[in-house]
Amino acid sequence: MSGQKKKNFQIEAFKHRVMVDPKYAEKTWKILEHAIQEIYNHNASGLSFEELYRNAYNMVLHKFGEKLYSGLVTTMTSHLSDISKSIEAAQGELFLEELNRKWLDHNKALQMIRDILMYMDRTFIPSTNKTPVHELGLNLWRDVVIHSSKTQIRLQDTLLELVHRERNGEVINRGLMRSIIKMLMDLGSSVYQDDFEQHFLEVSANFYGLESQQYIESCDCGDYLKKAERRLNEETERVSHYLDARSLEKITNVVEKEMIENHMHRLVHMENSGLVNMLVNDKYDDLGRKYNLFRRVANGGLLIVRDVMTSYIRDTGKQLVTDPERLKDPVDFVQRLLDLKDKYDKIISLAFNNDKTFQNALNSSFEYFINLNARSPEFISLFVDDKLRKGLKGVSEEDVEVVLDKVMMLFRYLQEKDVFEKYYKQHLAKRLLAGKTVSDDAERSLIVKLKTECGYQFTSKLEGMFTDMKTSQDTMQGFHESLGAELGDSPSLTVQVLTTGSWPTQPSATCNLPAEILGVCEKFRSYYLGTHTGRRLSWQTNMGTADLKAIFGKGQKHELNVSTYQMCVLMLFNNADRLSYKEIEQATEIPASDLKRCLQSLACARVKSVLRKEPIGRDIAEDDAFSVNDKFSSKLYKVRISTVAAQRESEPENQETRQRVEEDRKPQIEAAIVRIMKSRRVLDHNNIVAEVIKQLQSRFLPNPVVIKKRIESLIEREFLERDKNDRKLYRYLA
Repeated sequence: MSGQKKKNFQIEAFKHRVMVDPKYAEKTWKILEHAIQEIYNHNASGLSFEELYRNAYNMVLHKFGEKLYSGLVTTMTSHLSDISKSIEAAQGELFLEELNRKWLDHNKALQMIRDILMYMDRTFIPSTNKTPVHELGLNLWRDVVIHSSKTQIRLQDTLLELVHRERNGEVINRGLMRSIIKMLMDLGSSVYQDDFEQHFLEVSANFYGLESQQYIESCDCGDYLKKAERRLNEETERVSHYLDARSLEKITNVVEKEMIENHMHRLVHMENSGLVNMLVNDKYDDLGRKYNLFRRVANGGLLIVRDVMTSYIRDTGKQLVTDPERLKDPVDFVQRLLDLKDKYDKIISLAFNNDKTFQNALNSSFEYFINLNARSPEFISLFVDDKLRKGLKGVSEEDVEVVLDKVMMLFRYLQEKDVFEKYYKQHLAKRLLAGKTVSDDAERSLIVKLKTECGYQFTSKLEGMFTDMKTSQDTMQGFHESLGAELGDSPSLTVQVLTTGSWPTQPSATCNLPAEILGVCEKFRSYYLGTHTGRRLSWQTNMGTADLKAIFGKGQKHELNVSTYQMCVLMLFNNADRLSYKEIEQATEIPASDLKRCLQSLACARVKSVLRKEPIGRDIAEDDAFSVNDKFSSKLYKVRISTVAAQRESEPENQETRQRVEEDRKPQIEAAIVRIMKSRRVLDHNNIVAEVIKQLQSRFLPNPVVIKKRIESLIEREFLERDKNDRKLYRYLA
């Protein structure tokens, strides 16, 4: 078996030739053509789709695909021509309904025809690069029906007319509109755009151009903005109901251009209802609407709003800070600034969506006009002084923090922060020494805020003042424990020992203290210098207070809380019934300006006048005479006699403070110059000035003239030298 050869089997093709009926293609196509016509005539129920599919399959298989395809085109074109005529014959509103009905019928028929010709769709059409059946049906519908000479313009006009009617408040058949628009989109984006969208946008531009002109002539700004907003919402809604979603941006751009962009300047500056009117009257809704509408304009819509707002705030602020009437009350002056800031903060928050550009514009405006008034630092310090003395009594910690944060906000706008520091130190000293601060926590909280804002150097002396107050308590406790027996019936004494560098002390003229007081003061001096070596004490009588027991006519007893100067004056009347101004001045040696204020508070007060002045009057003259007011009375046992003092500095005092600030600035400017030159070694004049301003602007804005003088001073002292070839170039000398 194994030796036999294996036989190879071969399968040969069937040699009998199949003969195809010469009229096969024609007969088969007639069957398919009849079926297509039946489908279009809604008689498809009697057709055998399986048989029709097989016929179409066989035609393609027997290479008659071309005949099948061309026959399909001819049949569909013929049928669609008839459909086109029936659509054209429809009258009035029936036109769109007929078009929509025929379109839906065509789509159903097309689906069935595609199913029958599926084999041709999958094999013959791709191989010959012909248009697929479904796409062919759409193209023929477009060319034969939609683009027919009578239908194309009529359809466009009908659709635009319906949109126009809807814009004028009429109710239209949105479902029908949606179907027709979808038909155009199904026929291709170019059909939708060329046959409808392009004309729709042109007509819309004309419509809104005319309407906006009518509105702006007859409406105020608020009403106009409401109408513009309503129109934008309507167009958005229209797109969502029956237009292509891609049309939304295009139609909103049209409305924005015609109703907003073309009228921006007029809307902002409209008399009695424009932006300024809205700002003045806090019209948050209108302002929010204006912001949202103008934000849509790409090329600078919000810039116009911001610039007009900035200009108005600057003008308002400038009037506020330069009004002589407003400057009479520093606390009211600052409160008005805070109210103005609150007002615009609220507008930016509620109406302008906390837009950073508007916040920056507001900040720059406040910085501009606050610094127009050279007394702003002093007034802000006086405002703090008022609040921390009495204005925050009974206020919760949270509310205290709110007030302090607002103060810090104004403080940040100040260019001369060192001037504020000077005044704040004076006012804080008076509060601490008089025990008039409403809350130590509030005081320390503000110092922490200042420290965070400006650094340790800014607040180190302020913190030193609190340290001195605590140390003084310990010192007094030691004094009384050590000398309690020796003091006997001497007046009780409380001394605050102030470190010279930390407190705003000034060389005060010597004041002659009463003998009883002088004795106990000398005992304290001996005690203090005995417990501390290398120190020197000088009495600041202008900063002290005293409690005096007084007996008036009819035996009325009171305890008077007075300043040290007032005490010196009143105790003179223990030994005299009547004293002239000259006698009081000679006995006390109090400086004339302080003495006059002191006597004013004692003799010229509307109520609680402890002394009587002859002649009666509001001002103190050098020929006045004084005596004790026996008729003095008060419901209270303890009576505080306030010193008449200007809440704000007088002009000479202000000039003096300014001079001290200028003197304090000189070493700071010099230190900055040396720091810069030490790191750069060689630098020209303009760059030095720019660097110095940059380094010091957190405390104050140095004057370039002063910087130049400080450079000259440093050259004289051989810290710097001028370049021999270039006079504007400086070199650092190590």
